[in-house]
Amino acid sequence: MVRVHGDTGHCWHGMHCAAVLGAAQATSTAPLLRAQLLGAARHTMATNLLHVPKPQGLLRPLVVPERLLLGPGPSNVPPRILAAGGRQLLGHMHPEVLQVMDEIKAGIQYAFQTQNRLTLAISGTGHCAMEAALLNLLEHGDTALVAVNGIWGQRAADIARRLGAVVRELWKPPGEYFTPQDIEEGLVRHKPLVLFITHGESSTGVLQPLEGLGELCHRHGCLLLVDAVASLGGAPIFMDQQEIDVLYSGSQKVLNAPPGSAPISFSERAREKILRRKTQPLSFYLDMGWLANYWGCDGEPRRYHHTAPINSFFSLREGLAMLAELGLESSWERHRANCAQLCQGLRDLGLELFVKEEKARLPTITTVRVPKGYDWKEITAFLMENHAIEIAGGLGPSAGKVLRIGLMGCNSTSSNVDRVLHGLRDALRHCHRSRL
Repeated sequence: MVRVHGDTGHCWHGMHCAAVLGAAQATSTAPLLRAQLLGAARHTMATNLLHVPKPQGLLRPLVVPERLLLGPGPSNVPPRILAAGGRQLLGHMHPEVLQVMDEIKAGIQYAFQTQNRLTLAISGTGHCAMEAALLNLLEHGDTALVAVNGIWGQRAADIARRLGAVVRELWKPPGEYFTPQDIEEGLVRHKPLVLFITHGESSTGVLQPLEGLGELCHRHGCLLLVDAVASLGGAPIFMDQQEIDVLYSGSQKVLNAPPGSAPISFSERAREKILRRKTQPLSFYLDMGWLANYWGCDGEPRRYHHTAPINSFFSLREGLAMLAELGLESSWERHRANCAQLCQGLRDLGLELFVKEEKARLPTITTVRVPKGYDWKEITAFLMENHAIEIAGGLGPSAGKVLRIGLMGCNSTSSNVDRVLHGLRDALRHCHRSRL
């Protein structure tokens, strides 16, 4: 007997199921018909168990508009990298995938200018690499000194506190950078085990000079940890020569790959610090001991750790290959020249650059003050709606103060500079300007 509840619609379905089942049982001499009736009955009963309908949005084709991404990231993905990411999957322990991982490792060593054997790509974004660096280096009670002149120093300090570290901060106003004297004063005063500093501060457009900081840290028994998410490939960085102990970046900026994989490398000093830990890292997923093995960095047979984002690795491999084909020096010069063209064009529009010193301007992301009387949201929306161009407002301490324009990787071209300047000129002409 079929028990029915609720309204007449449910009653009808229940009686219908019972009738179909009865008919199916009665047709023992017609096996095909019996199977069809049983299938229909089971489908009807299963349908009655579903209380959440099919999402109508998922029943329509995916629509993605074409836009020129000239914000702080991600960047547009060129066809070659899109094609790599669209290849058929392979198993994450297949020899062909392990070979791709080895090629990624070599590409990161070239981009970072390092021979560190503990070099790999985190299965996650740049934030994930930041967390991996900090949680592998720091134990509860360790002192970390964080240089804060934008949002990424703020984020690093937040993560380090969550790990139980004693966090001390050096502060500079947005738009300024740290001198070696600033750093040495902090090292002497706080005696940290790790100094965190951002090479390319994308929230403010500052390029942090790194010369001498590694040697300074080591003289005071400290490791140097550098965030190069927004600068890698767009500004010179020399991990070994500058004595950087941990360096990480992201896939979605100059490398022009989709977000989701993050290059990272550890010096021998940093690797030895990890090996001397008294406690295990708080995250299994980001435990560098396991990841080192999975990436073939420890000389031992590789063991399964996690199912890697294989197609993200294909894309990252191609992004690194394109950087190698162009050459680091050519890439640095291209970003420098296009940034200079952009800065001059912004000045010609009567706009004020946020970072005063030319040498301190990040070549990949330029910050310009929001012009007086304008709403930055109206400007960015106008560019998106009328020119299909993305630029961004400020972030963290620069929120509401600046517009951020990114020229990264394949997007760093003279024609894109002309295009965004034309769009800005149009926006300034049409957007509402308050006279107050």
